[in-house]
Amino acid sequence: MEVSFEVLFLLILASAFAGLVDSIAGGGGLIQLPSLLVALPGTQPAVILGTNKLPASLGTATATITYLRRLRPNLRIATFMAIPAFIGSALGARVATLIPREAFQPIILIALILVFTYTFFRKELGLTETKLEKKGNQGVKAVIFGLTIGFYDGIFGPGTGSFLMLVLVAVLGYAFLEATVTTKIVNLSTNIGALLVFGVSGKILWTLGLCMAIGNIAGGLLGARLAIRGGSGLIRKVFLVATSLLIIRLAADTFL
Repeated sequence: MEVSFEVLFLLILASAFAGLVDSIAGGGGLIQLPSLLVALPGTQPAVILGTNKLPASLGTATATITYLRRLRPNLRIATFMAIPAFIGSALGARVATLIPREAFQPIILIALILVFTYTFFRKELGLTETKLEKKGNQGVKAVIFGLTIGFYDGIFGPGTGSFLMLVLVAVLGYAFLEATVTTKIVNLSTNIGALLVFGVSGKILWTLGLCMAIGNIAGGLLGARLAIRGGSGLIRKVFLVATSLLIIRLAADTFL
């Protein structure tokens, strides 16, 4: 598929901003996925989703490496979430080729409203660690939530970072900064799982996706460095803004 230079440039810019937001608090799909929908009218939804996963995967990988150079996550919990998330994402991507994403929008909209409301009114949530549960309980919850959110990421995408962040902060007791690096590890797993399925199914515009990846990688690098410098307070603010914008976007798509 051919696109004009102007459209390609705008898509790269959108991908860069998406990588910036996503590397800090998730929600990059709010920017990147709609930009592809607008730029490629009439394209199959599965192709849009598959192409979106290519720059998202490379940008997330870059942000993850940046975080790991400065922070040391709980690799046990990250692994417990990432492996089921990979499996769930691959299954979700397969289902995405069969079911229109519009069928899930009202459910996701309600879930995101609950995420935003809970985080907004819990002022101290995620500013300090509160990990009090036994390791076994944390591991079981990490597996369950990893599989569930991974499936969602494969079938739809936007909001995955928000859901992962809330689980790590509110359920597993992480501070936002530590939750961010773990979120990136798990999100990288879900992106790769979906990318493999879409790639095998021939649902990726590779040239366009790789061009967009340039922007996403640059944004991911900048965002990760800003998050490390700003700490949990900055991440919480960006998280709330990104989640609220995603709610507005989904509401518009659902009801207008």
